[in-house]
Amino acid sequence: IPPISDYDYFNEAKTQSYFESQQAVMTLCTYVEGVNKNMEKLSKNQLFEHFIKLLQVSLWGNKCDLSISAGQENSQKISPIDSLNSLQPFILVNDSNMVWSTLLAAQKPGQPGRVDVVLDNAGFELVTDLVLADFLVSSGLAREVHFHGKCFPWFVSDVTASDFKWTIQQTMAANHKWMSKSGAQWQRYLKQGVWSYHDHPFWTQPHEFCDMAADAPDLYATLQGADLVLFKGDLNYRKLTGDRDWDHTVGFDTALRGFGPAPLCSLRTLKANVQVGLQPGQGEKLASQDPDWMTSGKYAVIQFYSPKSEQ
Repeated sequence: IPPISDYDYFNEAKTQSYFESQQAVMTLCTYVEGVNKNMEKLSKNQLFEHFIKLLQVSLWGNKCDLSISAGQENSQKISPIDSLNSLQPFILVNDSNMVWSTLLAAQKPGQPGRVDVVLDNAGFELVTDLVLADFLVSSGLAREVHFHGKCFPWFVSDVTASDFKWTIQQTMAANHKWMSKSGAQWQRYLKQGVWSYHDHPFWTQPHEFCDMAADAPDLYATLQGADLVLFKGDLNYRKLTGDRDWDHTVGFDTALRGFGPAPLCSLRTLKANVQVGLQPGQGEKLASQDPDWMTSGKYAVIQFYSPKSEQ
């Protein structure tokens, strides 16, 4: 019998989510291949448009969450690129422009910045994160990408080190030209140290993130080395905001309660009763139109905060 310490109870569901989203994964890898091929010719505006698209693909990839579907089939069947326009109205806060300008500001002469991604779900969502990270590196918007996952299978579909490795290997072994090409590229990034995967016990502890500097100063210091930190998903949002019953109009910066190792952005589809940074009346209007707006996964935010802007 293999050691139980390596056993992932959720593995089958994660694997299924990946394989059932094959069509969408092929579409994404084909899209990225097309962008990479023409990278030299892209104007800054075109680069910005591709960035916005892939940021939103990574955002909506968070819909594919096994905890919200109670293990029901939840794969991505339609083209993630084609569905972006129809999803646009459901983004309640969209700070994409600030994320973009942060990446541009991090460009030292001949040396782009470092982006950290605090991961959420394995399966299709992880692929959307890898595709975004691929674009950031190939476009020169980032020099390196550090991924942060969980030490052990914690909350249904959370990414662990073995999910991360497995997803890249599966993509590499796919019987599809652009998928296998993407997978091979991701493997190279890891070999070259352009990409790296890290886990830390803090991510599976009950602390909110404003306690990180005190409870996990080494992790906080690691994140301080990033020029931008992307936090994926609902649980990370709850820990960013301390899962408190904030008024919807309270600023994201206030709800972070001093947490700010680096400029950060939450890419989150709403699945829990906490949401800050809305316009006056926005929450009330949503509640009257759609009582489940905070928990259905139908709405999303791209919320940005930078400690630098307060200096």
